[in-house]
Amino acid sequence: MARIRPDRPNVIVFFTDQQRWDAAGVFGNPLELMPNFDRMATQGTHVYNCFTCQPVCGPARASLQTGLYATNTGCFRNGIAIQPDAVTLGHLFRQAGYRTGYIGKWHLGEHGPGAVDPQFRSGYDDWLGSNALEFTSDAYNTVMYDGAGKPVKLPGYRVDALTDAAIRYIDQHQAQPFYLMMSFIEPHFQNHRDDYPAPDGYEERYRGRWIPPDLAALGGTTHQHLAGYWGMIKRLDEALGRLLDALKSLGLREDTIVLFTTDHGCHFKTRNGEYKRSCHDSSIRLPTALTGPGFESGGQLREMVSLVDLPATLLDAAGLPVPAHFQGGSILPLTRGEREGWPEEVYVQISESQVGRCIRTKRWKYSVVAPDGDGGKDPYAARYVEEFLYDVASDPYELRNLVHEASHAEVRAMLRQRLIARMIEAGEKAPTIEPAESRPSGQRLGFAEGEVGLETPRRLKL
Repeated sequence: MARIRPDRPNVIVFFTDQQRWDAAGVFGNPLELMPNFDRMATQGTHVYNCFTCQPVCGPARASLQTGLYATNTGCFRNGIAIQPDAVTLGHLFRQAGYRTGYIGKWHLGEHGPGAVDPQFRSGYDDWLGSNALEFTSDAYNTVMYDGAGKPVKLPGYRVDALTDAAIRYIDQHQAQPFYLMMSFIEPHFQNHRDDYPAPDGYEERYRGRWIPPDLAALGGTTHQHLAGYWGMIKRLDEALGRLLDALKSLGLREDTIVLFTTDHGCHFKTRNGEYKRSCHDSSIRLPTALTGPGFESGGQLREMVSLVDLPATLLDAAGLPVPAHFQGGSILPLTRGEREGWPEEVYVQISESQVGRCIRTKRWKYSVVAPDGDGGKDPYAARYVEEFLYDVASDPYELRNLVHEASHAEVRAMLRQRLIARMIEAGEKAPTIEPAESRPSGQRLGFAEGEVGLETPRRLKL
Protein backbone atom coordinates (compact mmCIF):
# COMPACT_ATOMS: atom_id res chain seq x y z
CA MET A 1 0.00 0.00 0.00
CA ALA A 2 1.35 3.39 -0.95
CA ARG A 3 1.57 5.46 2.18
CA ILE A 4 0.63 9.13 2.38
CA ARG A 5 2.27 10.95 5.28
CA PRO A 6 -0.55 12.07 7.61
CA ASP A 7 -0.91 15.75 8.38
CA ARG A 8 -1.63 14.84 11.99
CA PRO A 9 0.03 12.18 14.14
CA ASN A 10 -1.50 8.77 14.58
CA VAL A 11 -2.45 7.97 18.18
CA ILE A 12 -2.25 4.56 19.86
CA VAL A 13 -3.26 3.80 23.45
CA PHE A 14 -1.61 0.66 24.84
CA PHE A 15 -3.93 0.06 27.79
CA THR A 16 -3.38 -2.74 30.29
CA ASP A 17 -5.58 -3.83 33.20
CA GLN A 18 -4.68 -3.93 36.89
CA GLN A 19 -0.94 -3.31 36.43
CA ARG A 20 1.17 -2.18 39.36
CA TRP A 21 3.40 0.84 38.86
CA ASP A 22 6.43 -0.85 40.39
CA ALA A 23 6.57 -3.58 37.75
CA ALA A 24 8.75 -1.23 35.69
CA GLY A 25 12.52 -0.97 35.94
CA VAL A 26 12.32 2.84 36.00
CA PHE A 27 10.67 2.43 39.42
CA GLY A 28 13.37 0.08 40.67
CA ASN A 29 11.96 -3.33 39.82
CA PRO A 30 15.06 -5.55 39.36
CA LEU A 31 13.43 -8.32 37.29
CA GLU A 32 13.73 -6.62 33.86
CA LEU A 33 10.04 -7.18 33.19
CA MET A 34 9.49 -4.04 31.12
CA PRO A 35 12.59 -3.06 29.11
CA ASN A 36 10.50 -1.70 26.23
CA PHE A 37 8.44 0.46 28.56
CA ASP A 38 11.61 1.56 30.35
CA ARG A 39 13.19 2.62 27.06
CA MET A 40 9.99 4.40 26.04
CA ALA A 41 9.97 6.22 29.39
CA THR A 42 13.62 7.28 29.24
CA GLN A 43 13.65 8.28 25.57
CA GLY A 44 10.15 9.78 25.54
CA THR A 45 8.16 11.22 28.44
CA HIS A 46 7.82 9.37 31.73
CA VAL A 47 4.83 10.44 33.86
CA TYR A 48 6.44 9.46 37.14
CA ASN A 49 3.54 10.44 39.40
CA CYS A 50 0.50 9.16 37.50
CA PHE A 51 -2.60 7.97 39.36
CA THR A 52 -6.01 6.65 38.49
CA CYS A 53 -9.07 8.72 39.34
CA GLN A 54 -11.08 5.56 40.18
CA PRO A 55 -9.43 2.21 41.08
CA VAL A 56 -11.88 -0.15 39.39
CA CYS A 57 -12.24 -1.17 35.73
CA GLY A 58 -15.45 0.36 34.37
CA PRO A 59 -15.29 3.76 36.08
CA ALA A 60 -11.62 4.26 35.16
CA ARG A 61 -12.38 3.40 31.54
CA ALA A 62 -15.30 5.81 31.45
CA SER A 63 -13.00 8.56 32.70
CA LEU A 64 -10.34 7.73 30.11
CA GLN A 65 -12.91 7.91 27.31
CA THR A 66 -14.61 11.12 28.47
CA GLY A 67 -12.09 13.23 30.40
CA LEU A 68 -14.54 13.35 33.33
CA TYR A 69 -14.53 11.98 36.84
CA ALA A 70 -16.52 8.78 37.12
CA THR A 71 -19.38 10.35 39.07
CA ASN A 72 -19.95 12.74 36.15
CA THR A 73 -20.01 9.94 33.58
CA GLY A 74 -22.64 8.04 35.57
CA CYS A 75 -20.30 5.01 35.61
CA PHE A 76 -19.30 5.31 39.26
CA ARG A 77 -19.07 1.50 39.65
CA ASN A 78 -18.79 -1.54 37.40
CA GLY A 79 -21.86 -2.69 35.51
CA ILE A 80 -23.09 0.73 34.39
CA ALA A 81 -23.03 1.41 30.65
CA ILE A 82 -21.58 4.58 29.23
CA GLN A 83 -24.29 6.93 27.99
CA PRO A 84 -24.74 6.76 24.19
CA ASP A 85 -24.61 10.57 23.98
CA ALA A 86 -21.39 10.86 26.02
CA VAL A 87 -18.66 12.78 24.18
CA THR A 88 -15.67 10.45 23.99
CA LEU A 89 -12.22 10.27 22.45
CA GLY A 90 -13.69 8.03 19.79
CA HIS A 91 -16.16 10.74 18.77
CA LEU A 92 -13.64 13.57 18.95
CA PHE A 93 -10.95 11.87 16.88
CA ARG A 94 -13.49 10.70 14.31
CA GLN A 95 -14.92 14.21 13.96
CA ALA A 96 -11.39 15.44 13.30
CA GLY A 97 -10.97 13.08 10.34
CA TYR A 98 -9.25 10.19 12.10
CA ARG A 99 -10.09 6.56 11.52
CA THR A 100 -10.94 5.20 14.96
CA GLY A 101 -10.40 1.60 16.04
CA TYR A 102 -10.94 -0.34 19.25
CA ILE A 103 -9.48 -3.76 20.05
CA GLY A 104 -10.00 -5.59 23.35
CA LYS A 105 -11.85 -5.13 26.62
CA TRP A 106 -14.54 -2.42 26.81
CA HIS A 107 -16.43 -2.86 30.12
CA LEU A 108 -18.82 0.00 29.33
CA GLY A 109 -21.57 -1.84 27.45
CA GLU A 110 -25.07 -2.64 28.61
CA HIS A 111 -25.93 -6.26 27.87
CA GLY A 112 -23.67 -8.97 29.26
CA PRO A 113 -19.97 -9.74 28.87
CA GLY A 114 -19.84 -10.39 25.13
CA ALA A 115 -20.80 -8.29 22.11
CA VAL A 116 -21.28 -4.54 22.61
CA ASP A 117 -24.30 -2.87 21.03
CA PRO A 118 -23.21 -0.21 18.50
CA GLN A 119 -24.85 2.60 20.48
CA PHE A 120 -22.44 1.92 23.35
CA ARG A 121 -19.24 1.87 21.24
CA SER A 122 -18.61 5.58 21.71
CA GLY A 123 -17.61 6.67 18.23
CA TYR A 124 -15.22 3.89 17.21
CA ASP A 125 -15.45 3.09 13.48
CA ASP A 126 -13.76 -0.28 13.64
CA TRP A 127 -14.50 -2.74 16.40
CA LEU A 128 -13.04 -6.01 17.64
CA GLY A 129 -13.83 -6.28 21.30
CA SER A 130 -15.61 -7.81 24.24
CA ASN A 131 -17.51 -6.02 26.95
CA ALA A 132 -15.81 -8.10 29.65
CA LEU A 133 -12.91 -9.93 28.03
CA GLU A 134 -12.13 -11.77 31.26
CA PHE A 135 -15.45 -13.63 30.89
CA THR A 136 -15.39 -14.35 27.14
CA SER A 137 -11.79 -15.54 26.92
CA ASP A 138 -8.95 -17.28 28.67
CA ALA A 139 -5.20 -17.17 28.31
CA TYR A 140 -5.18 -19.43 25.25
CA ASN A 141 -8.80 -19.00 24.17
CA THR A 142 -9.29 -15.45 22.91
CA VAL A 143 -12.86 -14.77 21.81
CA MET A 144 -13.98 -11.26 20.89
CA TYR A 145 -16.74 -9.80 18.73
CA ASP A 146 -16.58 -7.91 15.47
CA GLY A 147 -18.57 -4.88 14.34
CA ALA A 148 -21.54 -7.09 13.46
CA GLY A 149 -21.54 -8.67 16.91
CA LYS A 150 -20.27 -12.02 15.66
CA PRO A 151 -17.74 -13.98 17.75
CA VAL A 152 -14.17 -14.09 16.46
CA LYS A 153 -11.63 -16.51 17.91
CA LEU A 154 -8.02 -15.42 17.52
CA PRO A 155 -4.98 -17.73 17.73
CA GLY A 156 -2.18 -17.49 20.26
CA TYR A 157 -1.74 -16.34 23.82
CA ARG A 158 -4.29 -13.62 24.51
CA VAL A 159 -1.79 -10.74 24.65
CA ASP A 160 -0.35 -11.83 21.32
CA ALA A 161 -3.78 -12.30 19.75
CA LEU A 162 -4.75 -8.69 20.49
CA THR A 163 -1.35 -7.39 19.42
CA ASP A 164 -1.47 -9.29 16.13
CA ALA A 165 -4.91 -7.78 15.45
CA ALA A 166 -3.60 -4.30 16.23
CA ILE A 167 -0.60 -4.67 13.92
CA ARG A 168 -2.89 -5.83 11.11
CA TYR A 169 -5.10 -2.80 11.75
CA ILE A 170 -2.15 -0.40 11.60
CA ASP A 171 -0.89 -1.98 8.39
CA GLN A 172 -4.31 -1.58 6.78
CA HIS A 173 -4.77 2.09 7.78
CA GLN A 174 -1.47 3.72 6.89
CA ALA A 175 -2.91 6.22 4.44
CA GLN A 176 -5.23 7.98 6.90
CA PRO A 177 -4.44 9.26 10.40
CA PHE A 178 -5.80 6.75 12.90
CA TYR A 179 -6.60 6.61 16.59
CA LEU A 180 -6.40 3.05 17.93
CA MET A 181 -7.05 1.83 21.44
CA MET A 182 -5.55 -1.54 22.40
CA SER A 183 -7.27 -2.65 25.61
CA PHE A 184 -5.71 -5.75 27.13
CA ILE A 185 -7.11 -7.77 30.03
CA GLU A 186 -3.63 -8.70 31.28
CA PRO A 187 -2.35 -8.66 33.98
CA HIS A 188 -5.88 -8.82 35.48
CA PHE A 189 -6.73 -12.14 37.11
CA GLN A 190 -8.77 -14.76 35.27
CA ASN A 191 -12.10 -14.49 37.06
CA HIS A 192 -13.49 -18.00 36.85
CA ARG A 193 -10.47 -19.49 38.62
CA ASP A 194 -9.00 -16.49 40.47
CA ASP A 195 -5.58 -16.93 38.94
CA TYR A 196 -3.02 -14.99 36.89
CA PRO A 197 -2.33 -17.17 33.82
CA ALA A 198 1.03 -16.25 32.33
CA PRO A 199 2.21 -17.75 29.03
CA ASP A 200 3.56 -21.27 29.32
CA GLY A 201 6.96 -21.19 30.99
CA TYR A 202 6.78 -17.58 32.18
CA GLU A 203 5.47 -18.08 35.71
CA GLU A 204 8.40 -20.38 36.48
CA ARG A 205 10.86 -17.55 35.73
CA TYR A 206 9.63 -15.44 38.61
CA ARG A 207 8.85 -17.84 41.44
CA GLY A 208 10.73 -16.94 44.59
CA ARG A 209 12.06 -13.70 43.11
CA TRP A 210 11.74 -10.04 44.12
CA ILE A 211 8.58 -9.03 46.01
CA PRO A 212 7.49 -5.38 46.49
CA PRO A 213 7.86 -4.34 50.13
CA ASP A 214 4.13 -3.87 50.80
CA LEU A 215 3.39 -7.39 49.59
CA ALA A 216 6.35 -8.83 51.46
CA ALA A 217 5.09 -7.23 54.67
CA LEU A 218 1.36 -7.88 54.30
CA GLY A 219 1.15 -11.21 52.46
CA GLY A 220 -2.28 -11.53 50.90
CA THR A 221 -2.22 -13.84 47.87
CA THR A 222 1.29 -12.74 46.90
CA HIS A 223 3.02 -16.10 47.05
CA GLN A 224 0.19 -17.76 45.17
CA HIS A 225 -0.17 -15.19 42.40
CA LEU A 226 2.80 -12.85 41.99
CA ALA A 227 4.94 -15.04 39.73
CA GLY A 228 2.15 -15.48 37.19
CA TYR A 229 1.36 -11.77 37.42
CA TRP A 230 4.98 -10.86 36.64
CA GLY A 231 4.92 -13.32 33.73
CA MET A 232 1.83 -11.66 32.24
CA ILE A 233 3.52 -8.26 32.49
CA LYS A 234 6.65 -9.59 30.80
CA ARG A 235 4.58 -10.73 27.81
CA LEU A 236 2.76 -7.38 27.69
CA ASP A 237 6.07 -5.58 27.44
CA GLU A 238 7.18 -7.91 24.67
CA ALA A 239 3.95 -7.02 22.87
CA LEU A 240 4.75 -3.34 23.30
CA GLY A 241 8.13 -3.98 21.69
CA ARG A 242 6.46 -5.77 18.77
CA LEU A 243 4.08 -2.83 18.30
CA LEU A 244 6.92 -0.31 18.25
CA ASP A 245 8.86 -2.52 15.84
CA ALA A 246 5.83 -2.70 13.52
CA LEU A 247 5.51 1.09 13.52
CA LYS A 248 9.21 1.44 12.74
CA SER A 249 9.08 -1.09 9.92
CA LEU A 250 6.13 0.71 8.32
CA GLY A 251 7.78 4.12 8.57
CA LEU A 252 5.16 5.30 11.06
CA ARG A 253 7.25 5.54 14.22
CA GLU A 254 7.96 9.26 13.98
CA ASP A 255 4.34 10.01 13.04
CA THR A 256 2.69 8.12 15.90
CA ILE A 257 2.00 9.03 19.51
CA VAL A 258 1.96 5.97 21.76
CA LEU A 259 0.57 6.14 25.29
CA PHE A 260 1.19 3.25 27.69
CA THR A 261 -0.95 3.24 30.81
CA THR A 262 -3.37 1.13 32.84
CA ASP A 263 -6.66 1.56 34.69
CA HIS A 264 -5.53 0.77 38.26
CA GLY A 265 -3.09 -1.39 40.20
CA CYS A 266 -3.22 -4.57 42.28
CA HIS A 267 -2.66 -5.11 46.00
CA PHE A 268 -3.21 -8.89 46.07
CA LYS A 269 -5.83 -8.91 48.84
CA THR A 270 -3.57 -7.13 51.30
CA ARG A 271 -5.70 -4.01 51.79
CA ASN A 272 -9.19 -5.48 51.52
CA GLY A 273 -10.77 -8.73 50.39
CA GLU A 274 -9.84 -8.43 46.70
CA TYR A 275 -7.29 -6.68 44.46
CA LYS A 276 -8.02 -2.96 44.06
CA ARG A 277 -10.72 -0.49 45.24
CA SER A 278 -8.54 1.12 47.91
CA CYS A 279 -6.65 4.38 48.31
CA HIS A 280 -3.21 2.79 48.46
CA ASP A 281 -0.59 3.38 45.77
CA SER A 282 -0.59 -0.35 45.03
CA SER A 283 -4.15 0.24 43.85
CA ILE A 284 -4.05 3.76 42.37
CA ARG A 285 -0.56 4.45 41.01
CA LEU A 286 -0.07 3.81 37.29
CA PRO A 287 2.94 3.08 35.06
CA THR A 288 2.56 5.73 32.35
CA ALA A 289 4.78 6.91 29.50
CA LEU A 290 4.33 8.54 26.10
CA THR A 291 6.44 8.64 22.99
CA GLY A 292 6.09 10.19 19.55
CA PRO A 293 5.48 13.77 18.36
CA GLY A 294 5.50 16.16 21.30
CA PHE A 295 6.90 13.63 23.74
CA GLU A 296 10.36 12.69 22.49
CA SER A 297 12.97 13.63 25.09
CA GLY A 298 10.20 14.97 27.31
CA GLY A 299 12.03 13.68 30.36
CA GLN A 300 10.59 12.55 33.64
CA LEU A 301 7.60 14.60 34.80
CA ARG A 302 7.34 14.78 38.60
CA GLU A 303 4.04 16.69 38.70
CA MET A 304 0.97 14.88 40.01
CA VAL A 305 -0.98 13.60 37.00
CA SER A 306 -4.35 11.84 36.92
CA LEU A 307 -5.81 9.37 34.47
CA VAL A 308 -8.45 12.04 33.84
CA ASP A 309 -5.67 14.26 32.39
CA LEU A 310 -4.71 11.79 29.67
CA PRO A 311 -7.68 12.32 27.28
CA ALA A 312 -6.94 16.06 27.12
CA THR A 313 -3.25 15.23 26.62
CA LEU A 314 -3.90 13.03 23.59
CA LEU A 315 -6.17 15.57 21.92
CA ASP A 316 -3.74 18.42 22.58
CA ALA A 317 -0.79 16.43 21.25
CA ALA A 318 -2.74 15.65 18.07
CA GLY A 319 -3.47 19.35 17.55
CA LEU A 320 -7.16 19.00 18.38
CA PRO A 321 -9.14 21.26 20.71
CA VAL A 322 -9.83 20.03 24.22
CA PRO A 323 -13.53 20.34 25.10
CA ALA A 324 -14.22 22.95 27.75
CA HIS A 325 -16.16 20.47 29.88
CA PHE A 326 -13.19 18.11 30.30
CA GLN A 327 -12.13 17.95 33.95
CA GLY A 328 -8.53 17.00 33.23
CA GLY A 329 -5.81 19.09 31.65
CA SER A 330 -3.18 18.34 29.02
CA ILE A 331 0.27 17.52 30.35
CA LEU A 332 1.91 18.67 27.11
CA PRO A 333 2.79 22.09 28.61
CA LEU A 334 4.57 20.27 31.46
CA THR A 335 6.99 18.76 28.94
CA ARG A 336 7.95 22.34 28.01
CA GLY A 337 8.49 23.34 31.63
CA GLU A 338 5.20 25.28 31.87
CA ARG A 339 4.06 24.28 35.36
CA GLU A 340 2.16 27.33 36.60
CA GLY A 341 -1.30 26.48 37.86
CA TRP A 342 -0.85 22.70 37.76
CA PRO A 343 -2.54 21.00 40.77
CA GLU A 344 -0.32 19.83 43.62
CA GLU A 345 -2.47 16.76 44.24
CA VAL A 346 -4.54 14.16 42.40
CA TYR A 347 -8.09 13.35 43.46
CA VAL A 348 -9.43 9.79 43.63
CA GLN A 349 -12.99 8.50 44.01
CA ILE A 350 -13.43 4.97 45.39
CA SER A 351 -16.54 2.82 44.94
CA GLU A 352 -17.83 -0.72 45.49
CA SER A 353 -15.61 -1.58 48.48
CA GLN A 354 -16.70 1.69 50.09
CA VAL A 355 -17.78 5.20 49.29
CA GLY A 356 -14.33 6.71 49.66
CA ARG A 357 -12.35 9.75 48.58
CA CYS A 358 -8.66 10.56 48.75
CA ILE A 359 -6.00 12.96 47.61
CA ARG A 360 -2.35 12.19 46.96
CA THR A 361 0.37 14.84 47.01
CA LYS A 362 4.08 14.22 46.57
CA ARG A 363 4.37 13.97 50.35
CA TRP A 364 1.01 12.81 51.70
CA LYS A 365 -1.83 10.37 51.15
CA TYR A 366 -5.11 11.30 52.85
CA SER A 367 -8.24 9.17 52.57
CA VAL A 368 -11.76 9.26 54.01
CA VAL A 369 -14.68 6.81 54.02
CA ALA A 370 -18.45 7.29 54.29
CA PRO A 371 -19.51 5.04 57.21
CA ASP A 372 -23.15 5.08 56.09
CA GLY A 373 -22.42 4.77 52.36
CA ASP A 374 -23.04 1.75 50.17
CA GLY A 375 -20.22 1.49 47.62
CA GLY A 376 -22.41 -0.39 45.17
CA LYS A 377 -25.33 2.02 45.31
CA ASP A 378 -24.14 5.46 46.38
CA PRO A 379 -21.96 7.58 44.10
CA TYR A 380 -21.67 10.28 46.80
CA ALA A 381 -22.04 10.79 50.52
CA ALA A 382 -22.69 13.78 52.74
CA ARG A 383 -20.60 12.52 55.66
CA TYR A 384 -17.13 10.99 55.72
CA VAL A 385 -14.67 9.95 58.43
CA GLU A 386 -10.88 10.05 58.13
CA GLU A 387 -9.47 6.59 57.47
CA PHE A 388 -5.84 6.80 56.31
CA LEU A 389 -2.93 9.22 56.41
CA TYR A 390 0.46 8.19 55.02
CA ASP A 391 3.72 10.08 54.70
CA VAL A 392 4.60 8.58 51.32
CA ALA A 393 7.93 10.41 51.17
CA SER A 394 9.30 8.30 54.04
CA ASP A 395 6.83 5.41 53.79
CA PRO A 396 6.32 4.83 50.04
CA TYR A 397 4.66 1.45 50.52
CA GLU A 398 2.21 2.82 53.07
CA LEU A 399 2.88 0.54 55.98
CA ARG A 400 2.36 3.17 58.72
CA ASN A 401 -1.10 4.68 59.03
CA LEU A 402 -0.74 8.02 60.85
CA VAL A 403 -4.38 9.04 60.84
CA HIS A 404 -4.80 8.73 64.63
CA GLU A 405 -1.55 10.48 65.56
CA ALA A 406 -2.03 13.70 67.50
CA SER A 407 1.29 14.91 66.06
CA HIS A 408 -0.30 14.92 62.59
CA ALA A 409 -3.50 16.80 63.42
CA GLU A 410 -2.30 19.92 61.59
CA VAL A 411 -1.45 17.90 58.47
CA ARG A 412 -4.88 16.27 58.52
CA ALA A 413 -6.62 19.62 58.91
CA MET A 414 -4.85 21.05 55.85
CA LEU A 415 -5.47 17.98 53.75
CA ARG A 416 -9.09 17.85 54.84
CA GLN A 417 -9.72 21.28 53.36
CA ARG A 418 -7.87 20.46 50.18
CA LEU A 419 -9.86 17.27 49.74
CA ILE A 420 -13.15 19.10 50.18
CA ALA A 421 -12.04 21.68 47.62
CA ARG A 422 -11.24 18.94 45.11
CA MET A 423 -14.57 17.23 45.73
CA ILE A 424 -16.42 20.47 45.02
CA GLU A 425 -14.29 21.09 41.93
CA ALA A 426 -15.24 17.61 40.66
CA GLY A 427 -18.94 18.49 40.94
CA GLU A 428 -19.76 17.06 44.36
CA LYS A 429 -21.46 18.89 47.20
CA ALA A 430 -19.29 19.97 50.10
CA PRO A 431 -19.34 17.10 52.62
CA THR A 432 -18.73 16.88 56.33
CA ILE A 433 -15.45 15.12 57.13
CA GLU A 434 -15.09 14.04 60.74
CA PRO A 435 -11.53 13.96 62.10
CA ALA A 436 -10.16 10.64 63.26
CA GLU A 437 -9.81 10.23 67.00
CA SER A 438 -6.30 11.31 67.96
CA ARG A 439 -4.00 9.53 70.36
CA PRO A 440 -0.62 10.56 71.76
CA SER A 441 2.25 10.00 69.39
CA GLY A 442 3.76 6.55 69.76
CA GLN A 443 0.90 5.12 71.81
CA ARG A 444 0.07 1.67 70.42
CA LEU A 445 -3.65 1.04 70.67
CA GLY A 446 -3.89 -1.56 67.90
CA PHE A 447 -3.15 -1.09 64.26
CA ALA A 448 -5.39 -0.75 61.25
CA GLU A 449 -4.89 -3.30 58.49
CA GLY A 450 -1.54 -2.70 56.86
CA GLU A 451 -0.15 -0.52 59.67
CA VAL A 452 3.11 -1.74 61.15
CA GLY A 453 4.47 1.28 63.00
CA LEU A 454 4.26 4.98 63.79
CA GLU A 455 6.05 8.08 62.63
CA THR A 456 6.07 11.81 63.24
CA PRO A 457 6.42 14.33 60.40
CA ARG A 458 9.66 16.19 59.81
CA ARG A 459 7.83 19.15 58.31
CA LEU A 460 4.40 20.08 57.02
CA LYS A 461 5.31 20.39 53.36
CA LEU A 462 2.59 19.02 51.07
